[in-house]
Amino acid sequence: MPPRRLKLVLILTILGASSLALLAWTQVWIKAEVGLPDAGTQVLEIDGAVAAPALTALALSGFALAGALTIAGRVIRIVLGALEMLLGFSVFLAAFLALEDPAQASAAAVTAATGIAGHESIRLSVLGTVVTTWPFVALAAAVIMAATGLAVILTSARWPGPTRKYQAVRFETVASPDGPDTIAPVGHAPVELAPNDSVGDWDDLSRGEDPTAR
Repeated sequence: MPPRRLKLVLILTILGASSLALLAWTQVWIKAEVGLPDAGTQVLEIDGAVAAPALTALALSGFALAGALTIAGRVIRIVLGALEMLLGFSVFLAAFLALEDPAQASAAAVTAATGIAGHESIRLSVLGTVVTTWPFVALAAAVIMAATGLAVILTSARWPGPTRKYQAVRFETVASPDGPDTIAPVGHAPVELAPNDSVGDWDDLSRGEDPTAR
């Protein structure tokens, strides 16, 4: 794959994986049946914002990292690739913890709905949980993020460097035996300088120069 296309594919993959993680964060992860104090029950829908609240910050960090990769040099690309791997690991950990203990992941919603607080009290009040597919989507996004970060590290040497739209031009004064001095950028035809005038003298004075010392 050509280096420029490789760079584009990896950056778009990071954006896609971050978008997938952010989408999963907005969806329902857990359906918890909770016993109420009056002996009734209620089914609560726990979305990713409650089950894995850190997911949104991690996904947004992925967007920012993809933007930085578009202009980063070789060394910075390696650093950003390592950070992308760390983001992928963090997303995976957040989703894994929600899957490992759905009752604890639902704690904030259970407390808001029933007033019950405390780890053991919440665990006893949650009668059953059903996990949806969205935590697994977040896990898949995490794996993609980590793999893409590794790919960035391994291929960073092949990426094209940041382009520069403009180049600096250095001017030199050229002495002419047959006429006034000329000034020209290096490698270009000389341009004749305008003769001194009062405006130029004032400019010299404002810079602390003596216009009569020429």
